[in-house]
Amino acid sequence: QVQLVESGGGSVQAGGSLRLSCAASGYTYSKYYMGWFRQAPGKEREGVAAITTGGGTTFYADSVKGRFTISRDNAKMTLYLQMNSLKPEDTAMYYCAANPGWLVLHRGAYTYWGQGTQVTVSS
Repeated sequence: QVQLVESGGGSVQAGGSLRLSCAASGYTYSKYYMGWFRQAPGKEREGVAAITTGGGTTFYADSVKGRFTISRDNAKMTLYLQMNSLKPEDTAMYYCAANPGWLVLHRGAYTYWGQGTQVTVSS
């Protein structure tokens, strides 16, 4: 049974930092590209960052470039998102997801999804 479990969300003031984690199980984690998405109330789910199987190549949405860093530890089957210089507009539910082989931020490409962790940034 495939499981992706996010953690690390919380409330922080603008300018602060959070580190999200996503623990994977039930599939061959190292063979899947991974991504982070977010969804704010009343908005579409949008891609934030993606990473290749080995972690050597990453891709970011323009809105987070230079502030967020995606990484992965295949031995621990865990995906990370380091978020710095957080802004109120980063407030959303954050989801991790897995796809078989595309470095994209298109949610339709992703096969497996977690349940999400809430990030709230106050001004």
